[in-house]
Amino acid sequence: MTKEKLKRFVLLVALVLGVIAVPTAPVGAINVIKDSNVCNAGTKDSSVCAAKDDAIDPLVSTIVNVLLFAIGTISVIMIIVGGLRYVTSNGDASQVTAAKNTILYAVIGLVVALLAFVIVNFVVAQFA
Repeated sequence: MTKEKLKRFVLLVALVLGVIAVPTAPVGAINVIKDSNVCNAGTKDSSVCAAKDDAIDPLVSTIVNVLLFAIGTISVIMIIVGGLRYVTSNGDASQVTAAKNTILYAVIGLVVALLAFVIVNFVVAQFA
C-alpha cells in the first residue's frame, strides 16, 4: 500500500467516523398508546393494546452483543499477532507484507465490530 493510498484510507475512515459522530436533533414523536390511558380505559381487548411492548427480545440483543464482543476480542488478538509477526520478520519483504496485511485487516475488523455494536445498541434502544 503506497503512502497516497494509506492517506486516502485514513481520510476516508476519519470522514466516515466524523459523519457517524455528528449528533442529530431528537425527533418529537411520542408513543400514544404507551403514554396515555387508552388501554386502561376498557379497550384492553383491541389488537393495539394486546401488541407486545418490546419489539426486540432482550435475548437477541444479548446474543448480538456477546458475538460482537467476541469479534472485537479476536480483532485485538490478531493485531497483537500481526505486530509479533512484523517484529519477527527479520526484514523479509513477504513476511513484512503479510504482517502488515494482518494488522490492517484486524483493524478493519475491529472498526466494523465497533460500528456494528453502536448500530445494534442504537436500534435496540429505539425499539425497546
